[in-house]
Amino acid sequence: MAELINLRQARKAKAKAQKEKAADANRILHGTPKVVRNLAEARKDKAEQRLAGHKLEDDQK
Repeated sequence: MAELINLRQARKAKAKAQKEKAADANRILHGTPKVVRNLAEARKDKAEQRLAGHKLEDDQK
């Protein structure tokens, strides 16, 4: 005999799984502490400044 499935419960389980997946993505996106975000931004700015400092300018005569 086949296993009986309650469609209402299956639909609710599917919706719950999708919400949990979206919540995980939001935790990753918005869950970073401010200190870590600021540190990453400062490191990126420092690397850009270091790169810009090594560039040769065409305007030198």
